[in-house]
Amino acid sequence: MAATTSSTLDDLFANIIAQARFTAEESSLLIGLVTQYNIGSQAGKTIQVPKYPQISASALTEGTDLTSTTVSTSSVSITVAEVGAQVLLTDLATMGAGNPASELGTVLGNAIATKIDTDLIALFDGFGTSFGSAGAETSVADLFKAAATLRANKVTGSIAAVVHPYQAYAIKANLTNTFANPNGGDAQNEAMRNGYVGTIAGIDVYESANVTIDGSGDCKGAVFAPEALAIAMKRDFNIEPQRDASNRAWELNATAVYGVGELDDSYGVEILGDATL
Repeated sequence: MAATTSSTLDDLFANIIAQARFTAEESSLLIGLVTQYNIGSQAGKTIQVPKYPQISASALTEGTDLTSTTVSTSSVSITVAEVGAQVLLTDLATMGAGNPASELGTVLGNAIATKIDTDLIALFDGFGTSFGSAGAETSVADLFKAAATLRANKVTGSIAAVVHPYQAYAIKANLTNTFANPNGGDAQNEAMRNGYVGTIAGIDVYESANVTIDGSGDCKGAVFAPEALAIAMKRDFNIEPQRDASNRAWELNATAVYGVGELDDSYGVEILGDATL
């Protein structure tokens, strides 16, 4: 009679780890849009990010000494903590049909990725500037206002928007409305053909169902530069099996250690809008 051996289980766990790591990396959207600090090799649970102010240069007069400018820094502290998810894989489950390695890897990977995204998205509510209003559909004009605000704050480089799919629908509908936007041009044509516009007003627009809808049917997306938000990663996604003999099963424990925080309020804008169809 064939027996399940430890080497067979080791192969199973290797498959779970590979699938879980892949899923976590591919499913997390926000982690690629914010500033990342890898502090795995550093001692401690809290990092401090110094912030330098702007100083001004002025015209000089020949023979006149320069006047010193005092530079005072401030800092943002980010404290890391553990997050985790667990599933119990019974011995009988490993003998059944299907592919428990792949399926449980997907479940665990998505759990950690979703937690990372929801923690970062929760910071949107902290931005001091907001466009749109409760009960009103998010419009293309809201994005243009957000882009203008960030550029006026001297934000350079790439900026991104993360909105709920219902907000994204409203933006697409507004963009493809030829009465509201008679001169939409290529972006309008692309939206009408494919139902998706990748870039509006220089903003890379992303949809995420992890943007939560409140009890009034509204939600808060955001337009931001990478310098607006940060994630400090102490330990990346990890999965560890532990035998539970009395249950005739293995505990699969997925964990990560990280912290999130707002770096610069002037680099982000909240986008408030209706989240109903």
